[in-house]
Amino acid sequence: MNAGLLAAVAVPAAAALLALGFVLGRLEARRAGRSGLDLGTPVERATFHTLHTASLAAPPLRAGLTEDAARKAARRLRSLLGTEALSLTDRERVLAWDGPGADHHERRAMARVHEMLASGRSASVRTDCQRPDCPLKWAVIAPLTGEDGMLGALVAYGSRESAVLVRAATEVARWVSVQLELSELDRSRTRLMEAEIKALRAQISPHFIFNSLAAIASFVRTDPERARDLLLEFADFTRYSFRRHGEFTTLADELRSIEQYLALAGARFGDRLKVTLQVAPEVLPVAMPFLCLQPLVENAVKHGLEDSAGECRIGIVARDAGSEAVLTVEDNGVGMDPALLRRILAGERNGSSSGIGLTNVDERMRQVYGDGHALVIETGVGAGMKITMRFPKYRPGVHS
Repeated sequence: MNAGLLAAVAVPAAAALLALGFVLGRLEARRAGRSGLDLGTPVERATFHTLHTASLAAPPLRAGLTEDAARKAARRLRSLLGTEALSLTDRERVLAWDGPGADHHERRAMARVHEMLASGRSASVRTDCQRPDCPLKWAVIAPLTGEDGMLGALVAYGSRESAVLVRAATEVARWVSVQLELSELDRSRTRLMEAEIKALRAQISPHFIFNSLAAIASFVRTDPERARDLLLEFADFTRYSFRRHGEFTTLADELRSIEQYLALAGARFGDRLKVTLQVAPEVLPVAMPFLCLQPLVENAVKHGLEDSAGECRIGIVARDAGSEAVLTVEDNGVGMDPALLRRILAGERNGSSSGIGLTNVDERMRQVYGDGHALVIETGVGAGMKITMRFPKYRPGVHS
């Protein structure tokens, strides 16, 4: 996910929580004056309570404003505010209600929510409840917003009008809105990653598949055992490349897929293809974006074998570098004009399959790890190509 977007969303969330902690701290201070216990300052206790409760409410909200997410979050949010009841709504209906009064307040709640959505501003209103035993006399209605505008409302019910509740409910609604924005970013990121992986799968050319099957067929009579082994390698390679789940994999799984790819390429090109592989065992479990290595090796085979008549030497090295795993793919092929390479990576010229693959991997590395982890490519016309990638051993959200 883009770091700038995360920062833009996370900063308001932190501000909302701190403001809410201060508001609740004032209330806690009043209670602490009547207690002899020393459990830290009132603000410290309230801040801890706020952060702890918010941390429990956040995971359901990251799934979006759904009925299930609202139901799981409503109880935590009500505890956060200390209100008699609390409800979460979308633009059309009440999604979840926690506390008493749902039987006679829920239906009337949406009329008030629609008025608030029309104005776009929080409101404190009388409930006009005629039941003497009902504690829900006042309601604070605060908007929940997202990229597409108003998504719904948070409604906090109390026994009396309270300026503190208005402020606290508004801050909580703002924090909930930030979690909903993060869920939208997560979904956008997932859709983008899926689209990019589909583009890579489309790049696994029918030309390669045809040549692989033709090479396997050529051994059916002369070397049936090898033909059988190659057919199994082909089946495993395609099964891995076209799997339908997971944005990430491990370096071990990616290298296994590369071994299968190179076995198929070797069946076609024979002794012209020379591969050396050096891997530090400690980096094998490192998580990495799915199908990040295959396009680089395919690029090396293309420029080293298909675009030249000589012997192709490909070196793949994975080494441990402290907090990172460093992976290099190097070939002695025809290389590329650096100016052309820059245009390809900038998206200005994506006519070739290798261009699509390099650009796709570079963009996903930037998206997942930041611009500091873009591909480093050393090349020149007739000088081969060396591509270096750096993977953090741990990054939140990146796991196989």
